[in-house]
Amino acid sequence: MTSTRPVPRAGLALAGLALLAACSGPAADNTTTSTGAAQTPTGDLRVAVVTHGTAGDAFWNVVKNGATAAGEQLGVTVDYNSDGDPGRQATLIDNAVSQEVGGIVVSMANPDALKTSIENAVKAGIPVITINSGSDKSASFGALAHVGQEESVAGEQAGQKLGQAGKTKLLCVIHEAGNVGLNQRCDGARTGFGGTVTNLQVDINNPTDVESRIKGALQTDPSVDAVLALNPQVAVSSVNAVKGASAKAAVATFDLNADVTAAIKAGDVLFAVDQQQYEQGYLPIVMLKLYRDNANTVGGGKPVLTGPGFVDESNVDKVAEYAERGTR
Repeated sequence: MTSTRPVPRAGLALAGLALLAACSGPAADNTTTSTGAAQTPTGDLRVAVVTHGTAGDAFWNVVKNGATAAGEQLGVTVDYNSDGDPGRQATLIDNAVSQEVGGIVVSMANPDALKTSIENAVKAGIPVITINSGSDKSASFGALAHVGQEESVAGEQAGQKLGQAGKTKLLCVIHEAGNVGLNQRCDGARTGFGGTVTNLQVDINNPTDVESRIKGALQTDPSVDAVLALNPQVAVSSVNAVKGASAKAAVATFDLNADVTAAIKAGDVLFAVDQQQYEQGYLPIVMLKLYRDNANTVGGGKPVLTGPGFVDESNVDKVAEYAERGTR
């Protein structure tokens, strides 16, 4: 399966709305004065993007690139901040509220830790769009919409692909404790795989230990014939671990970067699940501008899906060009 999947209706709507925002901007607003004359919203729109990524993380750099590009194209000021600690991420949201920003975009790897801060933003009249993780809590927290990938669905499809490749014993590597989305990926893989799935907890902040733990697991159980990484950095560690253990396990991964596309080309990675995180940065800026300028909403209460797509040997050459420039 390649990434040329049908675009969800919400995605088609967003493409049209992005064009509307770029071409007509605030002039498309239908607000009128008491005399019936058209009235354009005044003042700059400032949006705070608060994610749970860490500085320098290749995945979140692409999200940031998307948000920054949308801001530049639409005349929106984008303040991007990230922190992997849920408590500090909540503080960043609180700071954005105190600064009276015009909108907030937030990823929810640990929704319960962010609940109060997000609800306080909504009470303050600040529209919130959630991205990436926590889609099942988004509406209940008061967010306008969620943009991202349904992790359990993506995990199930990844498991199916590995099962179809003839694999029977899978090691699913979780690299962040407490990240609900990662557990959903492994749970989905367990549903779709059809064979035995074992979770392995590692710490992404210690790459040497990540590789060592995966290598140890493969040496302990040589019958493991597939490794599913949930992050590009862990995918590279998985490839090294397989080689170091002289194992025959196939490696697949979630998410892309230039290292992953190179590994797919080399035959070291079977496929990557692509959630197109550039869109997770870009689309919420478009949505918040249209909401501010024209009271538009997108998704009809359902998540706006950016994935899953799949990148493998059939389409990796094209996608690699975009990964190199930081947009995939």
